[in-house]
Amino acid sequence: MSGINKVILVGRLGADPEVKTVGQGQTVTRLNLATSESWMGKDGQKQEKTEWHRITVWGKLAEICGKHLAKGRQVYVEGKLQTRSWEDQQGQKKYATEIVASTVQFLGAAGGERSASSGSQSSSNDFQDFGPEPSFDQSHDEIPF
Repeated sequence: MSGINKVILVGRLGADPEVKTVGQGQTVTRLNLATSESWMGKDGQKQEKTEWHRITVWGKLAEICGKHLAKGRQVYVEGKLQTRSWEDQQGQKKYATEIVASTVQFLGAAGGERSASSGSQSSSNDFQDFGPEPSFDQSHDEIPF
């Protein structure tokens, strides 16, 4: 049986992007994205909850995100959930669940919004010709975060 693994988020970056080069020169960028919801509590007071999401972006899209994004910027992200595991220095098994982004749209930009996605093109010269999905090993030890 097959399933669907798709995540769509709109939020603000809580920090500047972390850009690294791994393996044979492949770029990976990590984004920390905050999404918030608010509601009125039973006592009539406004309540708010913020959820933090770890976003991993690979290849040309990672380069673009590292170049154009900064803390506080609002973004739209599409991707898939991925859990990886590793052993820490004490031999304890650790897990991290993250969103591997396939599309990132930059929202709220002056002069219109820009978008980028793996395998697609945009009207801005910075965002053209991403080519196919990267074909590299995304093994647990390769991600430097």
